[in-house]
Amino acid sequence: MAKVVKKGKKKRKPKKPSKRWQKYKIIGGKIELTHRFCPRCGPGIFLAKSKDRLYCGRCFYTEFLGKEDRERKK
Repeated sequence: MAKVVKKGKKKRKPKKPSKRWQKYKIIGGKIELTHRFCPRCGPGIFLAKSKDRLYCGRCFYTEFLGKEDRERKK
């Protein structure tokens, strides 16, 4: 059987909204960060939070959290 190829414009997929605004909180009229910036990449690149580490997906920087840091994170 021959494969049917559709011609014409492709249907546009809606973009997912950016999650960068979830990394900030407004407390008492001031903006506070909920995530840390990467020390290598600089401001604008956030570290991802995992159970036992902080990770940068751009430069692969990793910080392992100790017991006291894990308890403070919760």
